[in-house]
Amino acid sequence: MTTSELTLPRKAARRPGRMGAGKHLHAGPVTYVVLTVFALVSLAPLVWTAIAASRTDRRLAETPPPLWFGGNLFKNLQSAWDQAGLGTAMFNSVIVAGTITVSTVLFSTLAGFAFAKLRFRFSGLLLLLTIGTMMIPPQLAVVPLYLWMSDLGWSNQLQTVILPSLVTAFGTFFMRQYLVQALPTELIEAARVDGASSIRIVWHVVFPAARPAMAVLGLLTFVFAWNDFLWPIIALNQQNPTVQVALNSLGTGYVPDQAVIMAGALLGTLPLLIAFVLFGKQIVGGIMQGAIKG
Repeated sequence: MTTSELTLPRKAARRPGRMGAGKHLHAGPVTYVVLTVFALVSLAPLVWTAIAASRTDRRLAETPPPLWFGGNLFKNLQSAWDQAGLGTAMFNSVIVAGTITVSTVLFSTLAGFAFAKLRFRFSGLLLLLTIGTMMIPPQLAVVPLYLWMSDLGWSNQLQTVILPSLVTAFGTFFMRQYLVQALPTELIEAARVDGASSIRIVWHVVFPAARPAMAVLGLLTFVFAWNDFLWPIIALNQQNPTVQVALNSLGTGYVPDQAVIMAGALLGTLPLLIAFVLFGKQIVGGIMQGAIKG
């Protein structure tokens, strides 16, 4: 074999239009421009909230509105914290959102696994009924749910908000659709052949395979539970509120202070931003890991 024949594959690898192993695609300037525009549009409401929270109510009423930060941010944040009692509200929201997130992810994963891989009677009908509950407006359940909680003696208590959201139809359907593709049936059968019990199969086979979807569902559930307003404002009072219920008190009065309201909204958003900063990388990494394994 000649030297030219030995070097032929290397030359072919350098031809335009071919990419060797280990090389990365590079984004062009148009990609950066589009991403920058989307980032600015997404951040605009948050930036405006911070600007408004740093101004006075009189300045916000002027035309044109302020386009840069003022010097009243910490004063307005302190006023919003004291007026709304956000210390207790933050603690309550962490308990409510955390409990709902853990229970929804756990129960939805178990139910999704059952619908995806287990065979039992009327499974198709039960799945159809589960999906059908997503089409019912939540406002229709407010009155019977409130009467039920009153009969249990749970009025103005956190379990009134937690109990109806321990598992969701969306979470069950989401996990079922993911596990149908991500969890091979052969893997479950091999575990059974090895003598693994159902609990061990769930813990060592189902949960690792479902981890990327569980992370996404957990993030979505936490955001929804933290921002929920309709049912908490009905079930709770200002003595034992969540964040959204507490922030509602800032808008009362003959002339609400818009700067203080914006400061309260900023405080209510900070825990979500912190959660994204702390766990966003792990969630994206879990999604990518699941995609590579698939």
